Amino acid sequence: MREIVDAISWYNRILVVGHIMPDGDCVSSVLSLTLGLEKIGKEAKAVIDYKIPYVFENFPHIERIEQSTDFEPDFVMVVDASSPDRIGKFQSLLKEIPSAVIDHHSTNVFFGRWNWVDPTFAATAQMIFRLNKELGVEYDSVLATLNYLGIATDTGFFRHSNTDARVFEDAYELVKMGADAHFVAKEILENKRFEQFKLFAEVLERLQLLENGKIAYSYIDYDTYLRHNCTDEDSSGFVGELRSIKGVEVAVLFMEFPRGKIHVSMRSKDWFNVNEVAFELGGGGHPRAAGVTFEEEKIENIIPKVVDLLLKRFEEGVNREGERTAQRDVLGG
Repeated sequence: MREIVDAISWYNRILVVGHIMPDGDCVSSVLSLTLGLEKIGKEAKAVIDYKIPYVFENFPHIERIEQSTDFEPDFVMVVDASSPDRIGKFQSLLKEIPSAVIDHHSTNVFFGRWNWVDPTFAATAQMIFRLNKELGVEYDSVLATLNYLGIATDTGFFRHSNTDARVFEDAYELVKMGADAHFVAKEILENKRFEQFKLFAEVLERLQLLENGKIAYSYIDYDTYLRHNCTDEDSSGFVGELRSIKGVEVAVLFMEFPRGKIHVSMRSKDWFNVNEVAFELGGGGHPRAAGVTFEEEKIENIIPKVVDLLLKRFEEGVNREGERTAQRDVLGG
């Protein structure tokens, strides 16, 4: 972080870039850093090469995130992205302009001139919070709310296994600074369209349970999205609902949108590392939340490919867990 702080002092026109298919942590990190840079006198621009999901439409300054820009930066700051392809068309800038990467994904490939990558953080927004404070940024209620957004969403509103003491300390500090926790929860959790529920009903109808109910998977093909007047935005969070089923350790949702582009979202509950499966397929993420995207494919071909690999890795994982349990029993005895 110290090197990035020094680098920021050298440049005045800074482009802040988030990843495609932005989630709450990405939106939060992009806006929090952009506003923070402006508060210390920098000219900053926020960009994401993807449409911003509608659940964020009521957040302050959301309109400032652009999909393209004629802004000519002298420094590029990439947040919450583990590899250059994750920032879409803006990756071409990395060949010409000095860059810094701030990220918490363990699969990060360190593609900036400066790289601050720390998987011990639950959210990149926590890292932005520390960077802003190091830069001397003065927080108001708007900035605090935007920064809080990333921490709340990437911890599943403090339910996921990455919720540690540091998460609560950061959330506490931001709320003291004026973050509106109720507004964030309302906009993200209670802002669903009726069409989403109809779409999710089809997901449940197609639900398959394997390994005695420990693995759950379902799919949404492109025609199903169209039939319910939905997009891939509307299926955000569905895989988490599948994981919430009693007895399920791993949940997988296959989503085709647009036609031929299949995104596979994986979640686990207690011990299975879905990141290993996603990484083997060309994707990545976290131990309990990961994904991979396939282009120009048929969903009926992708499903068995992923499920077969998942079953193989799950069986290996069960064996490892059994060995660890046996060792603990011996040590305990």
